[in-house]
Amino acid sequence: MAGYKTPDFSERAAASKAAKLAALEKLRNKPVADPAAIAARDAKEVARKAAAAERRAERLAAAEAEKAAKVAAAEAAREAEAAKAPKPAKTAEELKAARDARYAARKARKR
Repeated sequence: MAGYKTPDFSERAAASKAAKLAALEKLRNKPVADPAAIAARDAKEVARKAAAAERRAERLAAAEAEKAAKVAAAEAAREAEAAKAPKPAKTAEELKAARDARYAARKARKR
C-alpha cells in the first residue's frame, strides 16, 4: 500500500484552476431572475417598510400621549396639594397643653 503523496505546486494550481472554472460554469448556468418577480418582491418590501414605519409612529404617538397624561396628572396633583391650606403650626403653649393632656390620661389609666 502506497503512502500519502503530497501534491506539488503544479497539481495544486491545476486543482485550483479546475475549481474556479467549475464555479464560473455554475454561475453561467444560473437562470436569469424574472423582472416581474423582482418588482413584486421590491413592492412587498416597500409595503412592509411602510407598515413598520406606521406601527413605529403609532407606538411613538402612544408613548407621547402617555407621557403627556403623566405630566398632566402630576401637575394636577401638585395643584391639588398647593390648593390644600397648610395647617398652621402649633404654638408652644398648645404643644404643652397636648402633652399635659396625654400625661394626665396616662396617669388616670394607671389608677
